[in-house]
Formats: sequence, structure tokens, C-alpha cells
Amino acid sequence: MLPMLAACALLFVSGTLTQQVRAETASVVAAAASLRYALDDIAAAFEQQTRQRVRFTYAATRSLMHQIENGAPYELFLAADEESVRRLADKGRTQDAQSVLARGRIALVALSGSPVSVDGELASLADALAAGNVDHVAIANPEVVPYGRAAREVLQKAGLWDDLTTRLVSGENVVQAAQFATTGAAQAGLIACSLAVSSEVAPRVTVALIPEDWHHPINHGMALLKGAGETARAFAAFLKSEQVRAILERSGFAAPQP
Repeated sequence: MLPMLAACALLFVSGTLTQQVRAETASVVAAAASLRYALDDIAAAFEQQTRQRVRFTYAATRSLMHQIENGAPYELFLAADEESVRRLADKGRTQDAQSVLARGRIALVALSGSPVSVDGELASLADALAAGNVDHVAIANPEVVPYGRAAREVLQKAGLWDDLTTRLVSGENVVQAAQFATTGAAQAGLIACSLAVSSEVAPRVTVALIPEDWHHPINHGMALLKGAGETARAFAAFLKSEQVRAILERSGFAAPQP
């Protein structure tokens, strides 16, 4: 676990997905890595309208949850699941009711020239695996990452989980899984659609959206944390606007189900 006052920031450098650890003592928003690109646009719109700025720390949801439990000074938590927010609420760490920001989607991606010709039902992955053309498939760690759990469910639905267990490369978060899939470390990857359609990743891969009923919903929960200030409260309210909904949808997210 990172020290309490250290934050794991996920950045794109020279066109590649990398991690950088930086110390911050007053980050306002702790956000799941899958929200990275959408929040860039959302924060820009918020600043333009309000002249208020928010700062983000991006990491795996469980990592951020543990940092908050240990006293990290975040004011708003944007998770990749509802369970982590609920756990913080049960421990008295939140100051408002949990809501759902958006639903995440899973996509199969492969670099141009990969033996896997992507499709939403993974038939091409099954064919490439049967032909001995798949050494590795990238997913986020299913034990701790919501998108990793969804990827495991997708592979189980396709009947490929048992055959792939020794060929999986697991990222500690969904951004690292995307890195494996976009640098040739894996022939294909099951990653967040929000990363697959981003300007950094989309030009390099072919993408197929996985049917939503192949996995449990990936609901991105959110809640203000105890001690949240005016800017965090204003940003949380802004996140529920129609303008933000449009940004999220073009960034690969779906609207929360009523």
C-alpha cells in the first residue's frame, strides 16, 4: 500500500500508458483509472464555467478505498464499483448518499496485425487460441479490480476462462491491462471501453464492445467524503448535469440504469 500521503497518478507519456507516483497532500478527487479521459474533459468544462479547479489522483478503486480508510485527504471518491463506496459509508467516511455516476463497458482490443480479429462474442479469440496463436491475453486483476472481475465473467461466459488461466497477464489496474494490450505484451485484452475509445489507444487497436449481459453491471459509484469543501461539493453537483452525461457517453460509458 502506498504511504498515506502518496498518490498513484496514472499518466500517458509519449503515447504510452505509464504509472508515476507523486506525493500530494490535498488532492480533491480520488478517481478510478478508467475515468481518466472523461474527467479530463469534464474538469475542463467545470473550470470554464465556475473558475474552480479540481485535482485528481487516479488508481485502482480498491487502492483508493484503502487510502481513504487510512486517512488520505480526498474530498470526493469516484469508484469503478458501488461496493467500495458503500464500505466507506458503512465506516462513516462519506458525508452524502452514494449515487451512480455511470455504467462502464468492457471491450476486446487487439493491435493491428494481432492473430486475434476482435469480435464482441470472442469467437476470433477462441479460434486464435485453438490454433495456438495466443500466448497472452491482458485483463485487470479480477480479485481487486471491477473491470477485471467483469473480464473474468466474460471469459467464463465464452467458455475460455479455463483455457486462458495460464495465459493471462493481469494488470494491477485497468490502465496497466490496457498497456499490456497496446504494447504487444498480449495478443488481445479485455479492458474498459473508456480506454479503448480514447485518443491515445483507439488509433492503435481494433475494438469490439462486449454485450452488457455477459457480465454484472460495472456501476461507477460516487460519494462526497467527510470534510469535503465547497469546490468538491460543486464538482459533485456538476457531475450530475446533462453536459457531463454527454461527455461520459462519448467517452465510452453508459447512463446509469433507473
